[in-house]
Amino acid sequence: ITVSNLENDVPDSSESKSNLDSRKKNRDFTAQGKDVSKQCRIAKMWREHKKQSLDPHLQSKKSRKVRPTSLQQRASSGSALGSETDLCLDSWDVRPEETIERCNMILERLEKSDDSKAISFFKWMRLNQKLKKNVIAHNVILRVLTRKDDWDGAEGLVKEMVSDSGCLLNYQIFNTVIYACYKKGLSDVATRWFKMMLNYQVDPNVATYGMLMSLYQKNWAVEEAESTLTHMRKLKITCNSAYSSMITIYIRLGLYKKAEDVVGFLRDDQVVLDQQNWLALLNAYCQQGKLPEAEQTWLSMMEAGFRPSLVAYNTMITGCGRASRMDHAEKFYFNLREEGLEPDETTYRSLIEGWGRAGNYIQADSYYKELRRIGFNPSSSNLFTLIKLQALNEDSEGSVKYVDDMMSGGVSESSIIGILLRAYGEANRLDRLPFILETTVYNYVCRCQTSGTALVSAYVKRGFIDEALKVLKDKLWDDPVFEDNLYHLLICSCKDAGHLENAVRVFTHMPKSDKPNLNIYCTMIDVFSKTSMFSEADTLYSELIASGTKLDMIAFSIVIRMYSKSGSLNKACNVIDSMTRYSSDIVPDVYLLRDMLRIYQQCGMNERLSDLYGQLLKRGEIWDQEMYNCIINCCSNALPVDELSRLLEEMLHRGFIPNTITLNVMLDAYGKSRLFEKARKVFWMGKKQGLIDVISYNILISAYGKNKCFDRMTATVKQMQFDGFSVSLEAYNCMLDAYGKEGEMEKLRSILQLMKASNCKSDHYTGNILINIYGMKGWIEEVSEVLMELKESGIRPDLCSYNTLIKAYGIAGMVEDAVGLVKEMRDKGVEPDRVTYINLIAALRRNDLFLEAVKWSLWMKQQGL
Repeated sequence: ITVSNLENDVPDSSESKSNLDSRKKNRDFTAQGKDVSKQCRIAKMWREHKKQSLDPHLQSKKSRKVRPTSLQQRASSGSALGSETDLCLDSWDVRPEETIERCNMILERLEKSDDSKAISFFKWMRLNQKLKKNVIAHNVILRVLTRKDDWDGAEGLVKEMVSDSGCLLNYQIFNTVIYACYKKGLSDVATRWFKMMLNYQVDPNVATYGMLMSLYQKNWAVEEAESTLTHMRKLKITCNSAYSSMITIYIRLGLYKKAEDVVGFLRDDQVVLDQQNWLALLNAYCQQGKLPEAEQTWLSMMEAGFRPSLVAYNTMITGCGRASRMDHAEKFYFNLREEGLEPDETTYRSLIEGWGRAGNYIQADSYYKELRRIGFNPSSSNLFTLIKLQALNEDSEGSVKYVDDMMSGGVSESSIIGILLRAYGEANRLDRLPFILETTVYNYVCRCQTSGTALVSAYVKRGFIDEALKVLKDKLWDDPVFEDNLYHLLICSCKDAGHLENAVRVFTHMPKSDKPNLNIYCTMIDVFSKTSMFSEADTLYSELIASGTKLDMIAFSIVIRMYSKSGSLNKACNVIDSMTRYSSDIVPDVYLLRDMLRIYQQCGMNERLSDLYGQLLKRGEIWDQEMYNCIINCCSNALPVDELSRLLEEMLHRGFIPNTITLNVMLDAYGKSRLFEKARKVFWMGKKQGLIDVISYNILISAYGKNKCFDRMTATVKQMQFDGFSVSLEAYNCMLDAYGKEGEMEKLRSILQLMKASNCKSDHYTGNILINIYGMKGWIEEVSEVLMELKESGIRPDLCSYNTLIKAYGIAGMVEDAVGLVKEMRDKGVEPDRVTYINLIAALRRNDLFLEAVKWSLWMKQQGL
């Protein structure tokens, strides 16, 4: 596309070449005529000047009334241009009454030589009313402004043409600016001017769309190209290059379906295809590997009278390679030579790629040699294809040869490393790289941080730790900061891949430093925690503290979670204390806050839970569903039941659903507070949401039993069975305890019979409940039976069992047996606690053995119990 410097119009493609040549000749002839007339005027002026200088009368007359004869003279004498007009136009006799045509001619000459002078003269023309309906002058200055990238000035000039000069805008004005954008590659500016063109209701022509679409093709501006093509088709303007550009853009972006839609547009719009269109169609099918459609397009192109070019043959060879039809590719290759065309580097590169895709190493290598013979170098894609084939065929020596060829061909070492890593990585043969790199390339790897990092990262990713550590050992660069970042990257890579033992090996190989790297140490603490190596993690934390390294929130979170996982809850609390005491600027995030809540709950620190809950309220943050669940679960024993109820209602109001654990916690809180109506509401809400489990029924049964609501307890058990749940051992234990404490021995026996009928085996809790109930009544025989049943079931008495037995023996007056139980406990490894001795002392007092009771009391004080 060419733009005339004089008329600044992109010629229509419909204009014939003869018309263009004729117009050019006319311009040349006119220019020659103007040059001749100018020379005559200059000669006449020179003769008059000599005549005036010899005639004193004329000189005196001249001195009385001087009229400037040149633009420079008038500017210096205070004309409208003033000091802005500094033009060397003494040869031009420019007056305010000059014609617009001559002013335009001067402006065009100035535009070719000096932009600033052209702009100054344009201003002079404006002051002397030479711009009214003068489209040519404005067009000339538009070229000047676009050369200077003054797009705002150009936009202002267009507005001036309409408002002040009364010019009728046409496509030539906008094409001038769009052509400048096309030359500079400014697609955004061109789009803005195209929209401005449409806003002024100026219809674009073929050249407009051709320039825009070519510009969009260069910049891959798919959205702008789609909009422009749609507008072109709406105006029923046919621009062949626009369709080709749109197809090319879609192909580059892999949008093959849309590319075929544009092919359909060509048929629908009845476009007479040119050479560029045929090539675009071939490329659209070949890039997708649609060989039948490509071959049909090939035949249609020949029938239309277009002789296939080298580009067309190369496109078809590429398409055959993508379709894995190398027999067709070879056919096109031989036809190419028969047509008298010489294959170029693209031909051989396509053949190498095709045979490489087919897995034929011999054919690919033969074309590689032919490519080198004619003096061309393979592309990086060719080298990758060939080396990958050698990796798959375990031809390491061949890869070394290619590496030597790349080195001799001037390929950079970094590119060679990249090709080798990608090829051998995809072939899963990175273990062969050390053999291939035993050249100058390995020396480069040891010197270059970037290539060394890429190689080591690839080794670690594939699990070749020994090879990676060898490269790290042989490196020649010294950059501690970069090295720390590299080791951290490698450790994180091992951790993310689940190879925690490799992470430990990399960390062990890392050179020691006086100042520990916080990121590396925190990552390794997390790794050690996941591998249950808590002593090593604790050591790393101690080293961080000893070095004076300031921990951030992430570091504290990792350490606290590590101690919590190891069961060292006291240490976790100490870390939390140190975080709040020495790092007041750290604001825990939601994950750390949840960890703190869980740790305080496990430690039974209700006061701290209450304080932390108050701090959470003061922060005024909006909690998510997980946070609500965590607070209710952890703070159930630290907050009043009314506050828990408020939290639950607030959670439900915000659209969050509590989980099963939260639901059971609220049931337990309501049950302990005798708020049975609220408990039932929560229970039925959970039932609708499918959150109820066996524990939910157990909690209700226990709450009703402890509060002597036997009817509700029985109804809940029936509801449990009706809902498909088997009555659990915990539910039976709750009923046994409730009936036993109220002396309902018949109901207790019926529960025991139900347990036997349902094959529900007893546990420690069942035995302890029965021992306690029978002991309170002094039924030692029944207690002995319970102990026998526990022994037959393989259940050994625990601390609670012994304490209950001592109490029962005391009630039954069996003091010696109670004292003997203490000795039995110690023999069986069950350490007595404070309750044990209290029950024993109570048994002694009950049987009037006050002296023995005093002795045991004194012994308890000595032991600090």
